Parts: sequence; structure tokens; C-alpha cells
Amino acid sequence: MGDPTTAAVARAAAELRAAWSALLARLEAAREAIDDPKLHAPPPSARTLAEGYRYLLGFVYGAIGRALDDPLFPHFRRAIEPTDKSTIDNADAVYLYAPIDGSERYVIRGRPAAGRKPPHYVIFETPSGYVGDSGSIAELRPGTRANGGVLDSSALAVEPDGSFEILLAPERPAGHRGNFLATRAVRRRKQPDGGVEGASYVSRWVVLRELFHDWEREDPLDLEIVRVGSEGAHPEPLDPLRAAATLRLVGEIVDHQMRYWNEFYAVPLETHRDMNGDGKQFMPRNDLNAPNSAGHWGGQATNVYAGGVYELGPDEALLIEVRVPVAPAYMGFHLANLWGESHDFANHQSSVNGFQVERDPDGAYRYVVAHRDPGVPNWLDTTGLPMGFLSLRWSYSERPQQLPETRVAKLALDEIRAHLPPGVRRVGADERREAIRIRQAHVQRRYRQY
Repeated sequence: MGDPTTAAVARAAAELRAAWSALLARLEAAREAIDDPKLHAPPPSARTLAEGYRYLLGFVYGAIGRALDDPLFPHFRRAIEPTDKSTIDNADAVYLYAPIDGSERYVIRGRPAAGRKPPHYVIFETPSGYVGDSGSIAELRPGTRANGGVLDSSALAVEPDGSFEILLAPERPAGHRGNFLATRAVRRRKQPDGGVEGASYVSRWVVLRELFHDWEREDPLDLEIVRVGSEGAHPEPLDPLRAAATLRLVGEIVDHQMRYWNEFYAVPLETHRDMNGDGKQFMPRNDLNAPNSAGHWGGQATNVYAGGVYELGPDEALLIEVRVPVAPAYMGFHLANLWGESHDFANHQSSVNGFQVERDPDGAYRYVVAHRDPGVPNWLDTTGLPMGFLSLRWSYSERPQQLPETRVAKLALDEIRAHLPPGVRRVGADERREAIRIRQAHVQRRYRQY
């Protein structure tokens, strides 16, 4: 009779090898999304293909952390960072997440970094699913996913020293008066027969966005999350079955995320062409769609968005005029490539937020999108990419009575000055270089790895 220990080791080795092979196969399947037109890949160019492989590596990087996480012993991780960009991300944001079991209780504690200003705006949400994990835009159907709760800066109770604590639980305990996020939600859904049914959603994640305005003085929060009752305890040791499941999950996440976001940009956003036959594209070329809420697509619950696609020759520019009748808690304008990766916002002024922007005397904000510096304050640098996403965001804790208004004109770069109001000042090379220095230093602090 054989040694049972030897047999167990052999079974473990076989299972782990099979899981590793499955991981590699899923990564190869994910790679197909870079250049397969059937998977809605962007129009190819040498740079687009190079950025596509970087984009794939970013999902691998992020998926490893997600697959290794334990909702019973969570900690915050970055959902998006310079090595893992996607989703037409906000250059002003730190995106964080922690896995949770929505039937448990958790406590989040936070405080500003010592001697630094806190982020300009903060929002916590507790979704029941992670956007894109299904691999198909079918997950956009109503009732697929729901937030247990939303808590932003306007409602967050903060101590005099800037610290705060948030309780996460399925229901608020009797007598509790502090910050609270529900991790269970019931939504009413209409049935085909006309009846109404209640659907229950249990949160699997807590997600956090920290939005920055003053890049020179604002830094991320110091944060911790703990499951109530786990203090001083420890998780079970890793076993072969869990390790194999983790390997398979890494491949599944990468493959599904690549496929989902390609399909999302191509079909509902109509980035590349009209998909529904109405003669227009939701993300118009060299224009912006009407400001709209996209929380049902997985965007920030308090955001109003306007988006489009720029396509510019070497000597062309977009002049974008924005009027904001109701002041938002946050606003920003950002560029991204067609993979949804924000441009290199550390080393280029490819984003301008509400602190950095200069407003014209008539109350409008006027931005210039161009490949070369036109010498105006509100320039957004395309980094030389001929085509990419335009994305404007305004955060409102309550929906405003009037939404922002936008107007876009495509012009020759040397015509820009003639279309600006008198008095728009000129920005020289030294000032632009100092602005980039501030950006570089802030991004190092925002994403430090130590």
C-alpha cells in the first residue's frame, strides 16, 4: 500500500500544475483582445499595440492582488494606479478597494497624512459586484449589481483632527449614530407579468475614491479596515485547493476584464462607430455628449460625466467651452487612450481639475486639447496620440437643478488665440516646467510603494 502522504502530494502537484496551465491559457485568451477585431480591439497602430500589451500587464498585476485577497482579513489595495490603468480613469483619483463579506461587520478608520492636506473629495461605496468581472456587457442589465450604501465627503462625520471611523454592516445597529455604510440592499424589480419583486444584494467590496485638487499640498489618507471580531486572529494556512483556485481566478479576471472593457467602449459607448443605427455615436468624434450620470455603468455614484473622442492632426486643436451653473464638489477634465488608460498625467499636463483650471472673465472655462503647447493655462496635452478619449467629471452630492453645458470647436492650432477672450494670459516654458515638477512629485507621493 502506497504512502498516503506521497499520494496527497502527487494529487496536489497535479492540481496546481493544471491550474497553472489554465492560468496561462486564460492569459493567452485575454491577449487576443489586443488585436482581434471580433473582440472590439481599437484601430491598430504601432503605439496602440504597444499600449495594449502594457494594458494587459496592468490587469495581470491587479488580478494577482485581487485573487490573493481574503474578505475575512481585508486591507485596502489600489484598484487603479500608473502600472494598472483602465476604465477611462480619473487622473485626480486614488481608487481603492477591499474585499468584504457583506454579512459581516467591518470598521474603517482613516486620518489625513501627518502635516498634509487631506484629499479634496472622498466617496465610499459598497457594491455587490466588481465591474467587468462577468466578461460581458450583459452585466449592465438592471438588477445585476447594486450598492449597499454610499457615503461621501458631504455626509462624512470627521473629528477635529481630521480622523473618522465608519461602521459597515448589513443594517445599522440600534442606537448607532456614527458614520455607517450598509452592506446589504433590497431593490424592487418589475417582473414581465407587471408584478414587483424585491431582490436582495449583499456587498462583496468596499470601494473608495480619493479625489485631489491641490496636487502640491494634498496627499492620500492613512486608512485601515478590520472585520469586527478578527482582531488578533489569523487566517487559515494556504492549501492546494485554494492555491489552485487563486491561479484560475487570476486568469479569469484578466480575460474577463479585457473582454468587458473592449465591448463596453465599442457597443454602449460607440467609440469606434455607430452601433445602434441612429446615425450618431454616444462618444462623438471631436465633440462631447450631453452631461449625464453613469452610475448604472459602474461609475462614481455622485458623478455627472461628459465624454467624447478627439481625433486631431499635428496642427489641429479642440477648443472646449464649459459653463457650470451649479458649483460641484469636484470637477476635472482628463484625456485617455482608446484602451481607457489615462495619459501619463505625471509627466504631461493631460488633465486639468477645478483647482488647476483658470476661469475666464465671462464665467466660462475654456480648455485647449492639442498635441503641442499653445501657451494657454488650460491646455490638455495629448502626449502625441492622434486619437483618444475626452472625459469631463463633476461630482455632486445631490443632483443639481442645472447641469453643466459644453461646446466644442475644432480649429487650427494657430487660430486658438483668435477664439479666446481678451486677457487670457500666456504660459511660458518655465511655468509649464514647474507645473510638471509639481505633478511628478505629487504622483510619487500618491502612489508610493513603501
